[in-house]
Amino acid sequence: MNALTTLSRRMMAKSPFLAGVLPALGLFGYSTLHAAQLTLPEELIGATEGFLEFAVEDYLERSEIPARHEIQVNALDPRLRLAACDSDLTQRLESPAQPVGRVTVRVSCEGSTPWTVFVPAQVRIFRPVAVLKTPLKRDSVVGPADIAMIEQDIGLLGRGYIADPDQAIGRKMTRPLQADQVLTPAMLQLAESVRRGDQVVIAARAGGINVRVQGEALSAGTLGQQISVRNLSSQRVVRARVIGPGQVEVEM
Repeated sequence: MNALTTLSRRMMAKSPFLAGVLPALGLFGYSTLHAAQLTLPEELIGATEGFLEFAVEDYLERSEIPARHEIQVNALDPRLRLAACDSDLTQRLESPAQPVGRVTVRVSCEGSTPWTVFVPAQVRIFRPVAVLKTPLKRDSVVGPADIAMIEQDIGLLGRGYIADPDQAIGRKMTRPLQADQVLTPAMLQLAESVRRGDQVVIAARAGGINVRVQGEALSAGTLGQQISVRNLSSQRVVRARVIGPGQVEVEM
């Protein structure tokens, strides 16, 4: 106590400014020795931000997601009192499994006076996703003019999203949807390239010979699907694979 008092007097004698500041800090319960013995909330926030920056960049690189991100660490209680750590602080993601959305980081001191604190934060990852420009009814086929690629926080899109417009264009809506809504994979299905009763061209290959005849689809089918078709010349029913709108192929 005497040594500290002597040191304080010397510092105040050399600086009139400190002579006013140090007593003021004392009124609020602070001292130079007290601050040196604590890990301040600002240190915990800085350690959490640094850890999350690395974790998010690593996650985006591994996932090959072209996106920008924002990190916001929640404010901590200024009354938090943790002993100064005599070793490097360690951090790890407590939840969830990936650094997206609301996260909790476990910050620990493994020194002579160990402690652990859980720091909450928010990680926002923004990338362009498919959003409807106009309302669409169920069974409507999505066209290029129906969607726009708009940047969204994918951490809020728990039901998924579509980042490639080609995964939406040409597909059929499974339910009606209003404008400005984000499309998800569950909202879309392959549109039928051939409908039941359609007139189709049946292609058959045998060696170097290609044969094409007119047929009638007896069932609907999407690209690559096997359906039943009737050869209008022979009236024979065969199984054929849909290779495009109004076109099927018989394997020989």
